[in-house]
Amino acid sequence: MTTLATMDALDQADLVRRGEVSPRELVEAAIERIEATDPQINAITHRRYERALAEADRVRRDTPFAGVPTLTKALNESEGDPANFGCAWVAGHGRVAREDAVVNRRLKEAGFVVVGQTSAPEFGLLSVSESRVHGVTRNPWRTDITPGGSSGGASASVAAGMVPVAQGGDGGGSIRMPAAFCHLVGLKPSVGRVSAGPGKSSRWGHSVPAVVTRTVRDTAAVLDAVSGGAPGDLGGPAPLPPGGLAAVVGRDPGRLRVGVLAHAPDHAPQVADEVRDAVLDTARILERLGHEVEEAYPARMLEPRCLTAFFDALSVTAVQSVEALTRELGEEPGPDDLDPVTWLWVRRGREISGLELADALAWQNGLRAAMAHWWQEFDLLLSPVFATPPKPVGWPWREPDGLQKSVDVLTFTAPFNTTGQPAIAVPATLTESGEPIGIQLAAAYGREDLLVCVAAQLEAERPWASHRPQVFPAEGM
Repeated sequence: MTTLATMDALDQADLVRRGEVSPRELVEAAIERIEATDPQINAITHRRYERALAEADRVRRDTPFAGVPTLTKALNESEGDPANFGCAWVAGHGRVAREDAVVNRRLKEAGFVVVGQTSAPEFGLLSVSESRVHGVTRNPWRTDITPGGSSGGASASVAAGMVPVAQGGDGGGSIRMPAAFCHLVGLKPSVGRVSAGPGKSSRWGHSVPAVVTRTVRDTAAVLDAVSGGAPGDLGGPAPLPPGGLAAVVGRDPGRLRVGVLAHAPDHAPQVADEVRDAVLDTARILERLGHEVEEAYPARMLEPRCLTAFFDALSVTAVQSVEALTRELGEEPGPDDLDPVTWLWVRRGREISGLELADALAWQNGLRAAMAHWWQEFDLLLSPVFATPPKPVGWPWREPDGLQKSVDVLTFTAPFNTTGQPAIAVPATLTESGEPIGIQLAAAYGREDLLVCVAAQLEAERPWASHRPQVFPAEGM
């Protein structure tokens, strides 16, 4: 029997449109599911139930997602809610958001009702969702493994059936990695497709807001609703196709040329057999669907400098974030106030000279040019999202040089933050021990339409939304 927990956002909105359920009833049901499942995974950092119910009563019924419950990430500000960026030092000052981030405002304008906030690592700087302010967030597929980061709370909450869509962000793989770890769909849009405003640092194009969902059609429809620039933005890709991304779901993309990358460079964590098999199995499916598939990839993305330049550029923005909060809060944090990973990034950022930063940015410009050249010959690149199945909770803290390893794992995801290209993670398989494995498809700048078309083809071949994790609401919820 279909329940609200198993329905995607478009189906829930259709119930409201047909008068079969009210927005308040959708929100009440989501609250019940959160309270039933979150004690097992610890994904929710803030509950705003009373405000959500009041907002549900006022929601416009003609909006595309009228009354559909959602959750926002602790790193993206939601007016009147805590704005601590996953940091205990900031939380101790009781910092509250004065306005919505553009993406959150647009979610509300589309009819979504925000019922709470989800966990993230401090300032989004880690590939797991663990911090001193919130503790450990666990994966609903297996509670001994991580849901990833930094949008791990968002992904865990969607996988656990709390809400059909949750807002997140991707600064190096932070949408795609948790989506892969939680058997979900996570599309990182082209830089500029969705405004990161208001007044936010561009992080040199690294970080973009987005959502995690269970279905490709939800991802397409929600990105249609939140896309577009805002005053102060530097511009973005060409407009979406007529009818938006939702119109291309189910459309035949024609015969595409797909390159396949199934190995890692020697300096990076090596691709596990289960992950390689998932990539190659997906390649066979794409070939059977009529696409031209061959082993090929832009070699530049596997160079060691790709990650060191990324680390150099992004670490400077970590310093900017901490110093901006120091000025705002009137207090400078000490070593005991921030998590170790934050100090790693901040220390690196403060050590970099202006010339070294300029060299890193120049190298990244060269990477963009080289990658753009490769996409003149190919339409898509198929690769892993992460070299291994999901890591256990407590990673990387328990490993020697773990914090450095937390950066080294970004081999397949971070290059597309640097280039600004869109990339999508979709489910591929579940291991015998119940660990989700996803694959990544990347396209040329502005070609989210190709990603949505092909992701929908894969979804039709292996319908993943029917799979249920260990932590999931009981029937009737």
